Amino acid sequence: RHDEVEMAMEEGLMEAIPHLERRTNYIATFANIATLLGLLGTIMGLINAFTAVASADPSQKADLLSASISVAMNTTAFGLMAAIPLLLAFTYLQNKTNQLIDSMEMASVKFLNVFRQAQSQKAQSNGQG
Repeated sequence: RHDEVEMAMEEGLMEAIPHLERRTNYIATFANIATLLGLLGTIMGLINAFTAVASADPSQKADLLSASISVAMNTTAFGLMAAIPLLLAFTYLQNKTNQLIDSMEMASVKFLNVFRQAQSQKAQSNGQG
């Protein structure tokens, strides 16, 4: 009887845990994508800067270079502004998920201990009566 209860509780945990963890990894993925898009924008901005400087009139080189570098730095900043809060949210949700899973596992163990103790007491009282 104890084994059946334990198996049922394990089955319940195995069903519940994936539901808790299902979408939190998407947040980390979005944070990584935002960072990579910022990096891509930086690289493209720098490529544009050097391309513009290579073929520009000497009097316009400084303006073209500063405008292209500004674009490159802005894309980096926007990528980081998106990624940092997403990583913070992911970490928070991951910690909460882990706490909830630990709590569920602890409740399961405590229940099984109480159940085992009750069965043991029942067996003792049946043996004495």
